[in-house]
Amino acid sequence: MLKLSEYKHIHCVGIGGIGLSALAEILADRGYIVSGSDAKESEMTHRLLASGIKVFIGQEGKNVDGADLLVYSAAVAADNPEIERAKELNIPIITRGELLGALMDEYEVAIAVSGTHGKTTTTSMISLILDNAKKDPTILVGGNLPQIGGNVKLGKSKYCVSEACEYMDSFLSLRPTVEIILNIDSDHLDYFKDIDHIVNSFKKFTKCLKQGGKIVAYEANPFVNTVINDYPDCITFGYSKNCTYSASDIVFDQFGMPQFTVNFNNEQLCKIKLAIPGEHNILNALAATACCHSLGVESQYIVSTLEEFTGTQRRFDVIGETSQGVKIVDDYAHHPTEIRATLAAAKNIPCNDMWCLFQPHTYTRTRALFDEFVTSFEDADKIILAEIYAAREKNIHKISSKELVTAIKKHYPTKEVYYFKEFGEIASFVVNNASEKDLVITMGAGDIYKVAEMILEKDKEKSR
Repeated sequence: MLKLSEYKHIHCVGIGGIGLSALAEILADRGYIVSGSDAKESEMTHRLLASGIKVFIGQEGKNVDGADLLVYSAAVAADNPEIERAKELNIPIITRGELLGALMDEYEVAIAVSGTHGKTTTTSMISLILDNAKKDPTILVGGNLPQIGGNVKLGKSKYCVSEACEYMDSFLSLRPTVEIILNIDSDHLDYFKDIDHIVNSFKKFTKCLKQGGKIVAYEANPFVNTVINDYPDCITFGYSKNCTYSASDIVFDQFGMPQFTVNFNNEQLCKIKLAIPGEHNILNALAATACCHSLGVESQYIVSTLEEFTGTQRRFDVIGETSQGVKIVDDYAHHPTEIRATLAAAKNIPCNDMWCLFQPHTYTRTRALFDEFVTSFEDADKIILAEIYAAREKNIHKISSKELVTAIKKHYPTKEVYYFKEFGEIASFVVNNASEKDLVITMGAGDIYKVAEMILEKDKEKSR
């Protein structure tokens, strides 16, 4: 088992990533010498530099000199020059997941939030509930959470809350006392062979639970049920009365915000009105409620926190409104299930036409889930696709968003479906064609959010 106390200088390759940057800040706060590198500058690297962490832009072997432990993120290739240099110097090399596991070992209550969808939102909800209940947790979240001023908060208590990502089996390095399984779906098929492979990884994840720990799981997902089959004492959440925590009396207001009753063992626990839209967020809130209530947090803290929670950055962010009265929203959804959920949530918001400006994320995901993507835009009136965001991949399959557009047009012959290669073309088209009370959602895990900003800027120019 990794003991961080045996090391003094820890070097982080890919330090600008949302996950590794948070761990770097925690290490620095604990007195370790921390350095790191990333391929390019970003807001995150600037923040780390401002906190006193040495960050190299560009990755070279010499950057590792002086370190006695190297940590790398999943985005870093195995032939990275800094990893090669660490091997030459016999410096121990670990993954970001292994580092997170070692840090979580130091907390009496370590909460790990897993699932294909909803991790960031649910982790944020749990974190803020515990914070408001004066538990002072250490928080690691996969997005920018305004209430903590970023993606990490350094607490001083026995509580730690973190996302547990299944990609590359990263979460198998964790040893939590509370595991939350929100859902299981096909994704990351550049690593996983199929859904059975994913389910088996989640089964292994349950074996990582510390003795006496709790599992909180969504009972309506068949793959989750397979995973928790050996855990009769599992805490469940969902809409069924058979769940430990269930939601009932669900209504949506005129802005698409849900209100519902939370029941604990079929007895009313509390009523909650969310400030974020969508049925999927009812389930996220239920998971957070189940986790915190099972840890002894009083329902008043759960209710007040969830009713004030407005989401993390890039989760249905209202960016602004044009001079023509077109509302612009940005969302991180990048999987067919997430696209459907986000558009279904948006459908509850009064508008004329709903535009979905989608940027597929990675070639492997687009290819593996092609048919699912085609059928995921049911609730959108007008659909625009940008070119695929490559992220860490090369386009070895020679796939393009153009093929997806052709298939979507065939599936939805009455919908308007467009492809534009350049963001500027998308923004101009929307400014010139969207009408009063239309809703425009930029959607994807890449840099499609820039289009939302460009629409507002082009609208200003047009209005001058």
